[in-house]
Amino acid sequence: MSKNGEPTIIFTDSEAVPWQNSKYAKGVRVKNLGKANGRAMQLVQFEPGATFPMHEHKGPEFVFLLEGDAVQNDCRLAAGWAAVAEQGAKVETGVRAGNLRRGVEGDGAFR
Repeated sequence: MSKNGEPTIIFTDSEAVPWQNSKYAKGVRVKNLGKANGRAMQLVQFEPGATFPMHEHKGPEFVFLLEGDAVQNDCRLAAGWAAVAEQGAKVETGVRAGNLRRGVEGDGAFR
């Protein structure tokens, strides 16, 4: 919210945002692009062979795979694929050796 209480729009140049190592998974880096109403948008990068452990979402998660390929809950995702997890869904994500995953994530779970 702005100072006058009106809803605002956040604009972010993703190139200007530094990569940060995930607090929860080795080989996973994130760029925090914005936050509103308790939800976050992130650009996420996995090193080859990296996995993000099984976790439960407190809210919905929206993932769009920009490049590479990944496996989420035993489903192979390639560039251009999207995944939506409802609140309470348990999710595990991994990357096959030799592949890079970059995606936009809408939950903020990769921090």
